[in-house]
Amino acid sequence: MKETEGFKEAHERMHPGRITAQGFLGTDARPLPDIVARDEAEFRRLGLAFETVAAELRRLRDEGRRGLGEPISVGGAVVTVGDARGLLPCPWDDGAFHKDSVTVERDGTRVVYSDLSIHMLEKHHFCQGEGSAFRLDPGALKRVVG
Repeated sequence: MKETEGFKEAHERMHPGRITAQGFLGTDARPLPDIVARDEAEFRRLGLAFETVAAELRRLRDEGRRGLGEPISVGGAVVTVGDARGLLPCPWDDGAFHKDSVTVERDGTRVVYSDLSIHMLEKHHFCQGEGSAFRLDPGALKRVVG
């Protein structure tokens, strides 16, 4: 995958302190196109579709909101949705997304994400860098949302 100007600009916005205190890259020093290409390959290997996974993460978030910040059971998973005021801009500069934090646990696997995480997964195939607090690891997604 080629590193376009859009990738370079988004990558700069992903560093700590630009949009969020921790940034989106974690400990991952690879170029952004390499991060995306590797996660796309892993999605293919696992038989996952970005759009389908994003839709399921939205469904879990929406169901989890019924818990009003407390953990609730949703189809065999435990979902907790925390809410915060404000919006977070996408590093690709294509929208702003509600600040929230969703935790889904199923069979010992835990995934933490936000509305921005869902958007980046679906539209940019970006799962965030290794070591990022909101990384959507493809293997964990397979175990949690299948």
